[in-house]
Amino acid sequence: MAAEASFDNLARQFQHLPLIDMLPNCFPDVNPVDIYRAHITSILSDITGADKSVIYPVLQWTATLDKGDLMLAIPALRIKGKPDDLGKQWLEKWPGSPLVETPVHNGAFLSFFFKAEPMAKTVIPMALQHKTDFGSNPANGLRDQNDPSKGRQKIVVEFSSPNIAKPFHAGHLRSTIIGGFLANLYRSAGWEVVTVNYLGDWGKQYGVLALGFEKYGNEEELVKDPINHLFHVYVKISKEVAEEKEQAEKLKEEGKEEEAQKILDEGVDEKARSYFKKMTEGDEQAIALWKRFRDYSIERYKQTYARLNIHFDEYSGESKVSEDEMQEAAAKLKEMGLAHEDRGALLMDFTKSVPGKEGKSLGKAILRKKDGTALYLTRDISELINRYDRYKFDKMIYVIASEQDLHVKQFFKIVRLMGRDDIADKCQHVNFGLVLGMSTRKGTVKFLNDILRDVGEHMHEVMKKNEDKYSQVEDPEQIADRLGISSVMVQDMNGKRINNYTFDLSRMTSFEGDTGPYLQYAHARLCSINRKAELSDEDIVSADLTLLTEPMAINLLRVIAQWPDVVQNVLKTLEPTTILTYLFKLTHTLSTSYSHLRIVGSEPEVMKARLALYNSARVVLFNGMRLLGLTPVERM
Repeated sequence: MAAEASFDNLARQFQHLPLIDMLPNCFPDVNPVDIYRAHITSILSDITGADKSVIYPVLQWTATLDKGDLMLAIPALRIKGKPDDLGKQWLEKWPGSPLVETPVHNGAFLSFFFKAEPMAKTVIPMALQHKTDFGSNPANGLRDQNDPSKGRQKIVVEFSSPNIAKPFHAGHLRSTIIGGFLANLYRSAGWEVVTVNYLGDWGKQYGVLALGFEKYGNEEELVKDPINHLFHVYVKISKEVAEEKEQAEKLKEEGKEEEAQKILDEGVDEKARSYFKKMTEGDEQAIALWKRFRDYSIERYKQTYARLNIHFDEYSGESKVSEDEMQEAAAKLKEMGLAHEDRGALLMDFTKSVPGKEGKSLGKAILRKKDGTALYLTRDISELINRYDRYKFDKMIYVIASEQDLHVKQFFKIVRLMGRDDIADKCQHVNFGLVLGMSTRKGTVKFLNDILRDVGEHMHEVMKKNEDKYSQVEDPEQIADRLGISSVMVQDMNGKRINNYTFDLSRMTSFEGDTGPYLQYAHARLCSINRKAELSDEDIVSADLTLLTEPMAINLLRVIAQWPDVVQNVLKTLEPTTILTYLFKLTHTLSTSYSHLRIVGSEPEVMKARLALYNSARVVLFNGMRLLGLTPVERM
């Protein structure tokens, strides 16, 4: 049993602690705050008569240290009486504790402050022993926490999903960053994670692209830079399509209908339609060329994703869903009376199949065009059912922009209407707002590689301004690249997912303010302190942690202790900004403590204790940055 093992480990490692009760979702050997939560629960249960299972989950972590280390909203215990009166009564009965000070009562709240000495002896050894695992709780991912033999839960995260031969635009960038974070988060929580990149790799545009490549393509360029080359080819041939349509419109206005129709019938657009038809019929030559475009693009994408610490288990795509499967899904909806023919097209009218406001908000959707082409909804339904059969997932997350909210709601609703609540219940849409100001001065689009290159170059220029530090960096270009990537990712995750934000190169690459470079600087500074101290791991393990008595040391310790609770909370909200806000709180607490808690020049025993504290902070900062998808640097 996961919880029992947790308590056994704790008893062995931390004999200075009082015995605590075993409670659901209490993991004291991986989360130091759970020790205090369980201890306070026992005392409050004796005082109030409330059940421990009610008290434990409502003892919440606080956003600011002045509110305590844990807080109780008195009404949450559901005990009759005015909260203020109850608080006063309970305070009078408080028996004293080896772990927490007497609570502070403020209206409807009780604040609990942890005693420094037992906290230091618990938090620092836990952080230094667990290292990269500190903050993770693999028990979250178990199917049954009381029986680990039942295995782990499985989650599929679909994200990024660019269109081949089209720009990897800002929306794809956000989906990539958020999806990468979610995959890391669930891995740290012990889930089995499958990452899927569902590419836009099918449709008439590949007919247009093939014709364009025939005319404008260059083998050497395709191999060297497939994404940019195919995009430029696509732009050129698309221009021809637009010109033909314009010419035909002009002829129609002049009353020359036949000539106009002839241009359209013999034009690129019609040829592309025919070419794509050959692809759907499995024409070997057409499929071989399409496959080369796809494979080369994926290889290049993999290189870019690797720079963002992202790996995909599966490169799926629209091409993987067969026409037969889509027709079958459409036929089933028609047979169930959920879809109907309308002038040759297949429509879904939610106002008729879903009662009330929900039906009105979902409106109508086209499932199949009158030329027989199945649209995204039909494809998505078929792919989801296939995916469930393939992976038997417990949860499926789609990381898709909020612009697609209606599409996703319609999609999930159709799955329910088809009688597949078992699948729909497991699906979740994680949405996000827009990135503004990402086009270049000419108004043209930018690829992800171009964005990362521009930011890296800008970062390199910023670094060069400090000649002394620049001369000490071993590989300045690589460090500039990592700082650049950090600046892009941190700016993206700085606000709530749903908020739009403006892409601001000068602000995000600054070392001042809450930016990626500032986080990297904070980590590199902690690494530098550790190097300069020249103490061994044995020295640090033997440190006398009772020497950490200064208010600055205690505050830093209190922030470090919150880390596992922060990660646990983010599993509910799926908001990367919560991690980021916490990391900036940690780095601000650190920066104010350096002048008070000096390492060099302090007494040897004090030096050991302080370095143990700083190294614990470094463990948390490293783990938090890795969870967000950043690569922490050790020198800069």
